[in-house]
Amino acid sequence: QVQLVESGGGLVQAGGSLRLSCAASGRTFSSYVMGWFRQAPGKEREFIAAISGTGGLTAYADSVQGRFTISRDNAKNTVHLQMNSLEPEDTAVYYCAARTNWYGSTRYKNYDYWGQGTQVTVSS
Repeated sequence: QVQLVESGGGLVQAGGSLRLSCAASGRTFSSYVMGWFRQAPGKEREFIAAISGTGGLTAYADSVQGRFTISRDNAKNTVHLQMNSLEPEDTAVYYCAARTNWYGSTRYKNYDYWGQGTQVTVSS
């Protein structure tokens, strides 16, 4: 069992930056693939980024490639999402999630554990 708690959301102007964090419980954090997803009102949950247990593999959605960076600190059981050059279209609730296998990590239905989400609002 893994419990996930996101933090770092807020209101930012377009062009600004935010850094989201996700703290995980448990002693086997490094065995989990971690993903970030977001969901805007009336839209499906959307893949943003994923990182393998060791951090050696990462994947990004085309919409955030070059602007967002996912990273993890296994010693602190945390995963981060650095978001730069934010746009109003990035406004959503952001969720972190965990699963044990890398294959299929861009699909939200493949994740076993979810945090409660943190709101990110980008004003124009």
